[in-house]
Amino acid sequence: MDIAAHIIKEKTMEIKVLGPGCPKCKKTEETVIAALSEAGVTANVEKVTDLMKIAGYGVFGTPAVIVDGVVKIMGKVPSKDDVKKWLK
Repeated sequence: MDIAAHIIKEKTMEIKVLGPGCPKCKKTEETVIAALSEAGVTANVEKVTDLMKIAGYGVFGTPAVIVDGVVKIMGKVPSKDDVKKWLK
């Protein structure tokens, strides 16, 4: 394996949980963290609450989850199984 492939493989997953702080948004963040823990996956999880930043991601319904730059869900709370599928 060359060095570049090793660096790419070791890159930490970036997850953003978007929402202003409503109960569904808080539940989404809890679900993401629980799924990461159960799957044994390490990721940088960022909570984004600023509505202008949320809109900048092209998201107009919250809660929403972005994994490595890709919107995975918008407007509803994901299940832990949904989140685990996104971690692969």
